[in-house]
Amino acid sequence: MVATLAGKTVVVVGGSSGIGYGVAKASLLSGAAHVVVVSHSQEKAARTVARLQADAAAEAAAAPPGTQLPVTGTVAGDALDAHDLASVRAFCERVGEVDHFVWTAGDRLRLGFPMDLEANRDIFDVRYWGAAQAAMSIKIREGGSIVLTIGSAITRPRKGWSFIAPVLGATDALVRGLAIDLAPIRVNVVCPGLTDTEIWDGVPPEVKKEMLEDTAKRLPVGKIGTPDSLAEAYLFLMKCDFITGQRIEVDGGNKYV
Repeated sequence: MVATLAGKTVVVVGGSSGIGYGVAKASLLSGAAHVVVVSHSQEKAARTVARLQADAAAEAAAAPPGTQLPVTGTVAGDALDAHDLASVRAFCERVGEVDHFVWTAGDRLRLGFPMDLEANRDIFDVRYWGAAQAAMSIKIREGGSIVLTIGSAITRPRKGWSFIAPVLGATDALVRGLAIDLAPIRVNVVCPGLTDTEIWDGVPPEVKKEMLEDTAKRLPVGKIGTPDSLAEAYLFLMKCDFITGQRIEVDGGNKYV
């Protein structure tokens, strides 16, 4: 029997854009009963709810017969300040028990070398400390899971990425510890390669275009990642009940180039 998310509640922190939005949409298309998209502001979360419902319904209607479930799940929006551990704890208490919890939140990339370390002492706040606090605070039902997010700089950092790579490495190590401490709740992490999301909007358009095109030419798959393609990895980790403490690399074959 093919596993689905039928009857499940899925929470996606960072679900208003990028990979998180892709995961929220894919969860609805996989039959989730309730999806909560969490952003840094209630207003943005509310706008995402309407967009998500419309996009999921449109994709379900356009899919070949029998390939996707009808979209019957509900969607809600919420907000937290991922830099503030008290805000993370309050959200987890407010949302109550869930089946699957996904953390894709991340602040702007801190790139460059050398770096002003005093000005960037908060570099771990969202991607590591926020995720760690959420994993300890969220109530997961029996059979459920937690999925965190890092990035391919953990193994192949680009020039100027010296201080973001350790954040990713720490989160990767955290997952293996949490898989033991939170057992039998399953805890895993997705490691995306270069993906075309809003995180690159601050990069000059011509620089972004050159970066994406150059990477696509070098990758064995011949293209860069999209939120929809990355979402499949998160779905797998949510639905497979025999995997925990693992890092899934979805990078288009980046390790081979």
